[in-house]
Amino acid sequence: MHKSPIKNTKPLTLPWETQSPFIFCSYHYDEYPGGNENMGPNASLEGRALGQDFASKDGWNMYHGVNAPGFPVHPHSGFETVSVVTKGMVDHSDSLGGKGRFGNGDVQWLTSGKGVLHAEMFPLLNEDKNPFEIFQIWLNLPKKSKKVTPYYKMLWSEDIPIIKFTDTKGNTTEVDLIAGNINEQKALMPNPDSWAADSKNNVQIWTIKLDPNAKFSIDGIDEDITRTLYFYQGNSININETEVKAKHLIHLDSTEDIHIKNSSEIAYLFFLQGKPINEPLVQHGPFVANSQQEIQEAMQEYRQTQFGGWPYKTNDPVHDKKNGRFAKFANGEEVIK
Repeated sequence: MHKSPIKNTKPLTLPWETQSPFIFCSYHYDEYPGGNENMGPNASLEGRALGQDFASKDGWNMYHGVNAPGFPVHPHSGFETVSVVTKGMVDHSDSLGGKGRFGNGDVQWLTSGKGVLHAEMFPLLNEDKNPFEIFQIWLNLPKKSKKVTPYYKMLWSEDIPIIKFTDTKGNTTEVDLIAGNINEQKALMPNPDSWAADSKNNVQIWTIKLDPNAKFSIDGIDEDITRTLYFYQGNSININETEVKAKHLIHLDSTEDIHIKNSSEIAYLFFLQGKPINEPLVQHGPFVANSQQEIQEAMQEYRQTQFGGWPYKTNDPVHDKKNGRFAKFANGEEVIK
């Protein structure tokens, strides 16, 4: 008799709790109204704590934005952000001159290395309504990569493998493979300096959608590493006969097979797995290092250089309303989708 693969379950609270090699995972879902000519909400902002609006008034937030919703210029150092945008758009701008607009299934993988400034604004491009959904994972960098020159790459939605499984009753499960592999199917390559770039670290990032009553299994592996399922939308699922209600995270034993059976409503799950980085971790907000001294050095570098300076007129730039999805990189290369 196999033991249960469930180590523990916890109610899902923001930000989502993570285990090494992950540092942080935020999830935002907003039912934004139509956009105005400046790509902000075509609605009154009265009663909102502008600059710090997280109260979900009317089902949406401005976050740190004042004109358009989002996160105006802020630093990152010593880790990676993996931004999975399933609905809506993000306008990215950074201190290296990189910029882009991505969304509706696209993923941005940004290695902050020795330090970068960036803004992530959410332009409301549709005149009627703008549903928005993002997962942002902070993936730690190993010591050897903490000081690399920052850069980012795009995993465009049309290139991300989507794998469909059909159970014996004909119910389907769909997995978007953002990092890692399922059976023989490999994800797109992550950034070369990433902990995820070495397959021995077994980093997996998946979104999972189960049809009503669908069954889906995740195989155990021969190594005890961190493995977490986030059940963020649906009704209930059974994991190896244990019922778990929606809005829970489940820490799992990676050496055991996991058999998931869904109930009568579509279920949405997010899956993170990876070998822990067994190095000291010191974090001060968006600065991550291996020692307190390195944190002080990174903060001093930021104060002195602003990580290259901010080349834009405003702290919350949005791109031209007419633009579609695109990416412009620090080396001048541009991709238009």
